[in-house]
Amino acid sequence: MSHRLEKVNELIKQVLGRIIFETEDFDPGILVTVMGVETSIDLQHAKVVVSVFPSKKSENILKRLNSHIFNLQQMLNKKLNMRPVPKFRFVLDQTESEAQNLDELLKKS
Repeated sequence: MSHRLEKVNELIKQVLGRIIFETEDFDPGILVTVMGVETSIDLQHAKVVVSVFPSKKSENILKRLNSHIFNLQQMLNKKLNMRPVPKFRFVLDQTESEAQNLDELLKKS
């Protein structure tokens, strides 16, 4: 991965995380974190990896974020001084659930 692409990923992660924190009103006790961004080489598309705590709320939060994706994209376009600004999609971070599954398997053996 090029150094420029790494910088773009980190910039989108920081700015989009701040936008979500400031604009989305989640229920008390729900923590949504932008864990990372993976941008395509041509900067047209990006995958935004989000983590949700508690994990049982993750599907609802993902649906909510995806339903607001147009507004979030517009806010990101206004804040970033780059062209093109990648069109993004949200995916859930599965590392926590995978770690829990692995932990359960280790306890059984």
